[in-house]
Amino acid sequence: MKNSNLIFAVKYISIIICVLIVFHSKETKAQFAYGADVSWLSQMEDSGYIFKDNSGIQKDCLDILKGKGINALRFRVWVNPTVNFNNKKDVAYMAGRAKSKGFDVMIDFHMSDSWADPGKQTKPASWSTHSFSQLQTDIYNYVYSILDTLKSIGVTPKWVQIGNETNDGILWEDGRASTHMSNFAALINSGYNAVKAIDNSIQVIVQLSNGYDNSMYRLLFDDLKNNGANWDIIGMSAYPFYHKDWPRISYDFYNAWIQTNMQDMISRYNTKVMICEAGHPYNQPDIAKGFLSDLISKTKLAGGLGVFYWEPECYDWQNYSLGAWDPNTKQPTVAMDAFLYANPVSVKESEIITDYEFKIYPNPFNPSTTIQYSIPQESKVSLSVFNTLGQKVADLINEVKNIGNYKVDWNATHYPSGVYFCRITAIPVNGDASFMKTSKMILLK
Repeated sequence: MKNSNLIFAVKYISIIICVLIVFHSKETKAQFAYGADVSWLSQMEDSGYIFKDNSGIQKDCLDILKGKGINALRFRVWVNPTVNFNNKKDVAYMAGRAKSKGFDVMIDFHMSDSWADPGKQTKPASWSTHSFSQLQTDIYNYVYSILDTLKSIGVTPKWVQIGNETNDGILWEDGRASTHMSNFAALINSGYNAVKAIDNSIQVIVQLSNGYDNSMYRLLFDDLKNNGANWDIIGMSAYPFYHKDWPRISYDFYNAWIQTNMQDMISRYNTKVMICEAGHPYNQPDIAKGFLSDLISKTKLAGGLGVFYWEPECYDWQNYSLGAWDPNTKQPTVAMDAFLYANPVSVKESEIITDYEFKIYPNPFNPSTTIQYSIPQESKVSLSVFNTLGQKVADLINEVKNIGNYKVDWNATHYPSGVYFCRITAIPVNGDASFMKTSKMILLK
C-alpha cells in the first residue's frame, strides 16, 4: 500500500510539474511585446486617411497591424492639448478599441500639454504656477484619473510610462534632473504610486532616448536609485538614422550597443528593459526591416520585454518620415514584416504543425500573389523566384524561422507576363532531412 501511495504521489507531482512548465512556457512566450505606438491614428482617420493591407484591401489600421504580428499598442496622453486628440477622451477611445481587438496597452504620460522629449519638458499651463508639493499631487491625481477612466471601461494597461524620454527629468524647472534630481525622483514616485493604487500589476516605465548611450543611462538611473525612485522597467528609444555617425555605422553595430546597455541595466539595477520607440525612414524599407529584425533578436537575447515601432501608420503626415507605410499604395512597407516573421500570428497556442506546407494564391495572378508556408520545426528557410531559364529573379526569404505559419507577398509589377517558379528550401537546424518544393506561378497582365 505504501508503494502504491508513493507511486501515486510521484505521478501526481509529475503531472503538476508538467502543467506548470506548460503554463510557464506560454506565459514566457506571451511576455514579449511586438508593439506599435499609433497615437496619431485617430487624428489621421479624422482627417480622412485610409489604410490598406498588402493585398490592396482597405481595412482598419489596427487589423492590418495585428496581421503583421503586432500584439501591443502604445498611446501618448497630454494634459490639456490644444487639439482634440491625445487627451483623456481620445486615449480612452483608442485604448478601448485596442483592447477589444486583443492588444495589450501601454499609456505614455508626457506630463505636458504637448510634446515632451529630451529637449523640452514644459509644465501643463494649468500647473505652471503650482508649488512643488502641488506638482506631486497634480501628477498623482492626473495619472490616477486617466487610469481610473480606462479601468471603468474595462481596460487595464499592461504598462505605463511616467514621462516621455526623460533624459533630464520632467516638469522643468522644478523636476529638471540635472539640477533637481531629488525632485525628479519624487515626481516619478508620485506617478508610480498612482499607478499601483489603480492596479499593482501594471508595470511602470521610466524611458530615456538614445538606448545605445550607456553612460547617460548609468548616470541618470544611479541618481534616481540614490534618491529613492521606484520603477519596474527601463524604457529605451532606438533610432539609428538619428545617430551622428549614421550611415557610417551600420544598424547591427548600433543595436549591439543597445543590447550591451540592456544587459548592463538588467544586472546593475535588477530591472526589466524594453524598447519603447524605434523607427527608420519609410523610403528605406529593406534597411528598416533588417534593423527591426536585428533589434528584436538582440532585445530577446538581452532579456528585454519588447520592441515598439513609433507611429508606423504614418504617411504624408505632419512631415514625419520614419513611418512604415507607403504613401502611394497606402499599404505597410516590408519593414513591418520584421514583426510578422518574429511573431507569426496565424498559429494558435494549441495548434500543432506536423509537416511543411507550401501554397501560392491567387495563381494565375496580376500583379501580386501570396506565398504561404508552414514550418514544423526551427529551420533555415529560403524562398526564391526563378524564370523559365532557371535564372533567379527574386529572393523573398533567407533566414531562420521558428515553428509557425507564414506568408509573404510577391509584387510582380515590374516583371513581364509569363511562367515563373517559386522554390522553398527549409533546412532544420537540428540536422533532420531538409524540405524543398517548387511550384509554378503564372503572371497574366
